[in-house]
Amino acid sequence: MTKKYIYTIVILITNIYLSTALVKDTTYKVFQFPADKIPRIDGDTEDWSIVPESYAIKTGQLQDDSGIHEEADPKNLKVSVKVGWVKNMNKLYFLYEASDNYWDFTHPGLHNDIFEVVVDGDLSGGPLIDKSHRKVWTKKSVGVHRSKLDHRVDKREDHWKRHGVHAQNYHIFTPPKGKDWALVWGSQPWIKKLPFANAAYEYNFHPGDSGKLVLEFCITPFDYAGPEGPERAVKSTLKENDIIGLSWAIIDYDDAQSDKNNGFWNLSPKHTMYGQASYLCAFKLMPMREQFLKPIKADWSHKIIDMKRRLVAFKDKSHGKITSWKWDFGDGTSSNKQNPIHQYNKPGEYTVVLYVEGPEGKSRMSKVWDVFVK
Repeated sequence: MTKKYIYTIVILITNIYLSTALVKDTTYKVFQFPADKIPRIDGDTEDWSIVPESYAIKTGQLQDDSGIHEEADPKNLKVSVKVGWVKNMNKLYFLYEASDNYWDFTHPGLHNDIFEVVVDGDLSGGPLIDKSHRKVWTKKSVGVHRSKLDHRVDKREDHWKRHGVHAQNYHIFTPPKGKDWALVWGSQPWIKKLPFANAAYEYNFHPGDSGKLVLEFCITPFDYAGPEGPERAVKSTLKENDIIGLSWAIIDYDDAQSDKNNGFWNLSPKHTMYGQASYLCAFKLMPMREQFLKPIKADWSHKIIDMKRRLVAFKDKSHGKITSWKWDFGDGTSSNKQNPIHQYNKPGEYTVVLYVEGPEGKSRMSKVWDVFVK
């Protein structure tokens, strides 16, 4: 086996590791909101009262990467973050509550108290900002390691092709004064605008004051978000019990005249999580809590597997303990199977009904003309 071959294998294995690894053993929870209780982005925390406190991630769970503070001082900065999602909607909802002894937001640029959020919806991992992309693998006698920035890679070309494309970084200003609510650290600022994102604030302090801020916002994770706009974009598909990559940091400024911050409070143990999606934390998209579910509820989906033969596969998606199923296919035939395949003899639009029954009762789901065969 040649050295070149061994080196290639090492590169492949290392890249696979970097694209899938998350940095903490802890798996955090993303609360599932019922479809009739989606939080309104208005800065009012009432919508979040149904979220248990166990979902909140607080200051004590963060570390200061700046080295200024050994541990969090609630008199200086105290934060709480809750994250939510809604089934069949590819959005993440955030409630950020922060009490700070000095709110710094007078400058028009980056010097601003910031809540920095990074999301990788499909766990693709790897570098996500241009300066991280331009680090390349090199061969050395001691093994494989990261080199310094390779200036042979054109920065402008890299910015437009890969900067923030597969995972996204949001510098959210807390609060924004005379500026947009967020800087998207990438080549696609369109992702911070409706319908992909929205934000609302509630606070009553002035620059330099202490006080409490409420930030409520939603963002859309993308597997692909290019500089050309949403036309070719691919939203991340959020599914129950899936793991996504997510982390954040609070950049705390306490002196309007100094460029130095007073802390970089990071959820990830890796400071450079801001540009390396493999350094994010694991967040689980939680199932609906039992209190919001009916004991038994019929539901189903279908897929036409052969239009020429009018062959349709039906899938039971009911909730609860179910002991019997009855399908009415709308053409005078029925089935007691849980997931039947049915062939229609004639073209048409059909009303299909699923009846389910169990110890908790009965339920029915009828869908009018959803099933169409020609």
